[in-house]
Amino acid sequence: MTSPVFPRRQVLRFGAALSLGLLAGCRQSRSELVAHRGDLPKAWAAELPAPWQARWLEDPAAVVASASQSPAPGLLQCLDGWATTVPANRLQPFGAPALLKRLEAGAQPASRLFAPAGSAALAFPWACSPWVLLLRSRDDLVPQATEDWDVLLDPSLKGGVVLPSSPRVVIDLVQGDPARLRRLRAQAIAYDDRDGLNLLLTGEAEAAVLPRHRVVPLLRRDPRLRALLPATGSPLSWNLLLRPVSEQPAPPLDWLGAILEPPLLPLLLAAGWVPPLPRGQLEDLLKTFPASIADLLLPPTAVWERCRSLPPLTPQQQESLQDLWRESTPDLGRGKAP
Repeated sequence: MTSPVFPRRQVLRFGAALSLGLLAGCRQSRSELVAHRGDLPKAWAAELPAPWQARWLEDPAAVVASASQSPAPGLLQCLDGWATTVPANRLQPFGAPALLKRLEAGAQPASRLFAPAGSAALAFPWACSPWVLLLRSRDDLVPQATEDWDVLLDPSLKGGVVLPSSPRVVIDLVQGDPARLRRLRAQAIAYDDRDGLNLLLTGEAEAAVLPRHRVVPLLRRDPRLRALLPATGSPLSWNLLLRPVSEQPAPPLDWLGAILEPPLLPLLLAAGWVPPLPRGQLEDLLKTFPASIADLLLPPTAVWERCRSLPPLTPQQQESLQDLWRESTPDLGRGKAP
């Protein structure tokens, strides 16, 4: 019996190599947007034109790491605190000047990842969210909560406050005051802005500090909840699209622009996502929203002007904040480094 032209083992090896090659080819032939799950509206991601596809990751650090992979994805969605940790040599200018001009002036520093004016725009800041206070069945605290964040120091909230997992945000809420920081940390039941919401909904906590976009969808469903942005303002969190250095095509401009106008924009506003558009454009769209939600999505100008971004820290600043955090009741040091 004659031997086959290709022995079975050789055929299997050839088939395996061909399969791997096809998989690699498929990945290279499609353009990927990589995002942390929950940080990009699925309704918007679903509109990505071919050959673009969204890939969802469970860890924001993994999104950052993907910028250094080969091949790198065409787009990354990162919050500003994570975006500024992407190595500068792994990013290229975003390249959508006409869209960036449609945003309000306050978005421009975020587009430069807070580099000096005149630096290249490396990001498309498509949404901005202040940290807000969410109260459960505590209407008695609403008058003080509209004024300032010191409402969180109320003795009745001791052991009932969910604080952000970022010490830097917590420190900012008390303007870096050591005594107030120590008192605030004594109020905390958890430092968990992503999953700590469950503590509020189950009644184990009565107050939580959360990004606005996570709060708005709950307000229509749960009458026990009140969301407020104190008149003193709050830290801002920016949602940014980044463009890693790669051979993938430029971002789809029509898809990017869709978030800035109807019919997609009203849907995203209802879900709590607010692009940094000129105030007049947002006011027209919010006329049909309940007043309490419209005021949260577009705060009064005086309050909005008191909200502030948190640009990257110098090593000395980071060390100073770490010392402040450690010195404020070290036994409660459950947060991450700023």
